[in-house]
Amino acid sequence: MHSSTALRASLLATAAILLGSFAPAGAAGPITVTLNGTPLSLTPAPTERAGRVFVPLRGVFENMGATVVYDSGTINATGRGHTVSLHIGSQQATVDGQPQTVDVAPFIIGASTYVPLRFVSQALGAFVNYDGTNDVVAISMPNGNTAPPPPPSQVITPPPSRPRDSRIELANAIPAPGSTVTSRMPTIEVSFTGGYADPNSIRVSLDGADVTPDATRSPRGVTYAPRSPLQPGPHAVRVAGVDETGARFDRRWSFVSGSEAALVTRIGDVSPGDGAQVGNPFVVSGRTVPGARVSVHAGVSDAGTVGGLIGAILGSSQGDSVAFSVRADSDGRFASQVSIGAPPGSRVVLVLTATDPRTGATSPPVRETVRLR
Repeated sequence: MHSSTALRASLLATAAILLGSFAPAGAAGPITVTLNGTPLSLTPAPTERAGRVFVPLRGVFENMGATVVYDSGTINATGRGHTVSLHIGSQQATVDGQPQTVDVAPFIIGASTYVPLRFVSQALGAFVNYDGTNDVVAISMPNGNTAPPPPPSQVITPPPSRPRDSRIELANAIPAPGSTVTSRMPTIEVSFTGGYADPNSIRVSLDGADVTPDATRSPRGVTYAPRSPLQPGPHAVRVAGVDETGARFDRRWSFVSGSEAALVTRIGDVSPGDGAQVGNPFVVSGRTVPGARVSVHAGVSDAGTVGGLIGAILGSSQGDSVAFSVRADSDGRFASQVSIGAPPGSRVVLVLTATDPRTGATSPPVRETVRLR
């Protein structure tokens, strides 16, 4: 009887290891992840939730030879002949086309997306073991991290031709590529050269998280102001879409953010004021921090209100929207002419932001609506 009880307890313990968490709820100390015996450097670090180890979206899986795509809350990982699909905040998943359930849903902390390490690793054909004594998660992949060739029945024939690559390139990026800014909430901005983009096709991501809904997009560029402070350290920006000819572009750059700047940039004395009637062209002027870069977006709006900004900036054609920047002088004053292809009586929405080049601090946007005489 004693032997039978011990055997049963052993089996239950084994099942708990296979089906349960990586670490007990009270586990202390940092969690180390190794791949075929090699420790992985993950930034940000793995975290534990509800007894499961979660890792940043790309850190582990790209080391496993998997391709990871994040779009509008959906995570798709493809590698080693397998496909895995998860959704932020949902326990429903798909592995190789078959529905499955995860114990704890993927989630977002700050600008980082976290996914369950064991579930995705095993779905991609890896073996996972947890050393609770040393807080080490060991991932083992047969034949190293090289995916075996698929059987003949699963060989996918590539399309006869690849999508055309757009001539659009990025220019005047803020923060500049490779730069370090002290602000933890810098405005992220870039202009397009070499062509015009379809604003409805543009997708913007920061550190793998989709921030498109909060970004201002136009045929000539994009602007995004983070809603909350970024984690100090490096950040990656990705801008992708389709240009006016239907060709695709996918461009990236990175920067480093530090501590919050003490001085907050602001824009004041803006002219023309909200509701003013202006000629075409007209002059936009104001005052901000000396030497600041002032970005101006203008677009025709049928609504004639701030709520019409989407139609004015995102949906405008090339002739009825403009986007450019000017530099404030040593007194902080700036002025620039705006010329927009629109008939008299049109309402034009203006959006102005200023970025201090010394600190990376960015002003709250100033929005005005004017009518063309």
